[in-house]
Amino acid sequence: MAADGGGEPDHLAGERATAQFDVDGMKVAWAGSRHAVEVADRMARLVASDPVFRKDTRTMLSRKELFKDTLKKAAHAWKRIVELRLTEEEANLLRLYVDQPGYVDLHWGMFVPAIKGQGTEEQQKKWLPMAYKFQIIGCYAQTELGHGSNVQGLETTATFDPSTDEFVMHSPTLTSSKWWPGGLGKASTHAVVYARLITEGKDYGIHGFIVQLRSLDDHSPLPGVTLGDIGGKFGSGAYNSMDNGVLRFDHVRIPRDQMLMRLSQVTREGKYVHSDVPKQLLYGTMVYVRQTIVADASKALSRAVCIAVRYSAIRKQFGSQDGGPETQVLNYKTQQSRLFPLLASAYAYRFVGQWLKWLYTDVNQKLEAKDYSTLPEAHACTAGLKSVTTSATADAIEECRKLCGGHGYLNSSGLPELFAVYVPACTYEGDNVVLLLQVARFLMKTVSQVAAGKQPVGTIAYMGNIQHLMQCKSAVNTAEDWLNPAAIKEVFEARALRMAVNCAQNISKAPSQEEGWCCTSSSVISNMKAWVLL
Repeated sequence: MAADGGGEPDHLAGERATAQFDVDGMKVAWAGSRHAVEVADRMARLVASDPVFRKDTRTMLSRKELFKDTLKKAAHAWKRIVELRLTEEEANLLRLYVDQPGYVDLHWGMFVPAIKGQGTEEQQKKWLPMAYKFQIIGCYAQTELGHGSNVQGLETTATFDPSTDEFVMHSPTLTSSKWWPGGLGKASTHAVVYARLITEGKDYGIHGFIVQLRSLDDHSPLPGVTLGDIGGKFGSGAYNSMDNGVLRFDHVRIPRDQMLMRLSQVTREGKYVHSDVPKQLLYGTMVYVRQTIVADASKALSRAVCIAVRYSAIRKQFGSQDGGPETQVLNYKTQQSRLFPLLASAYAYRFVGQWLKWLYTDVNQKLEAKDYSTLPEAHACTAGLKSVTTSATADAIEECRKLCGGHGYLNSSGLPELFAVYVPACTYEGDNVVLLLQVARFLMKTVSQVAAGKQPVGTIAYMGNIQHLMQCKSAVNTAEDWLNPAAIKEVFEARALRMAVNCAQNISKAPSQEEGWCCTSSSVISNMKAWVLL
């Protein structure tokens, strides 16, 4: 066993030396290819060797100091990307390893994709070059103080005035204030704002608009725009580096062509017109965003597990006999039974994230061919996986903290900040409970279709074997039997199907379907997790 300069054994070297698997091969399996391993390693070294990107004092900075530090890192990262002429893949990894939430996350992750997905070709030519060059900084203003998951309940209005060929953006109530958009509080000059489109006295529902918020000369708020930072968030460091903001409009006018018009538009005369582009194309963006969230779950969980595994290998407690060394915590079965399933989950989430990348490609190809048949299933898969993986990862990070004993509670362990910066994933892009209820409606509809004789396909194809799965018994008799993937698959299929059928039966017993949903919603949520885990 190797020893450090002080003569103390290096337990990590010992553990690595006794690995019974191909460590290098596992790196490739995790990253997806040899190329991905090499690029990730190169970008990690680039960030680690740059003093501007240091983060060891981050949790001790005041909010003001933290935000200044974030601005400096974002500017330096952009400078390095330009200087080194990094590819998009390399640039994304560099930002990942900088590991500090900031306004650029929403600029690249939401503002730019919204214009790409919902803007016309002319709008993209106008706005995207400025966004790519950071001549403008964008955010995504959808959530309001009064409405989050219920997007159709948003109150901000965009009323068309044909006399000036402009939309009038207005916040009619306190609860209509845009609340939470990252980058809005301090940095953003523009936003994609979601508001109720009103023309000719009729409300046409929620649409997106590109709105300038701050002057490009002195960064001051434009007339009629009230905005600012909403204050500190949970934890030290963590998401406090992000300038989440509040925004209100007082009859702010914008040109008509700043409505995102790929799917629908308002004519010069004020007529609302649908374009030839089907609205279902928006689902492609939704699948992409949720796929990214699932992939991020594997990254966050892998970091927490890495810390806990290394600690468990170093930490020794009890078991000393006749003055000999104590036992490594990692060797205790109680530690292994809590830690190893989390390690396995990190890999599982990684691989399901890669499967969702395939699903995203498949959905986009079908959408371009005007084939919308797989959209309900794609929505259910992404909604369910986003909900389950983010909730499980948040719980797992906390479990890793406890696995590190008192040391896990220190900021220097990395776990408290990792937990604080990750838990918002359980809420943004769809509250996890609400998403599972959406999954439930898809599955209940599928159960009724199967009962009517329709053959299910895709991830729900197993429901076509309903007669067998509703009455079969597991053939597993020994621990070794669980090494058979077919046996595991059958057990998960039977559980998921029986729980779904049970939910459908309970809902049908109620006086009305909506009352049935209301009365059974708590049990429905746990039952839906069975399908997602399958």
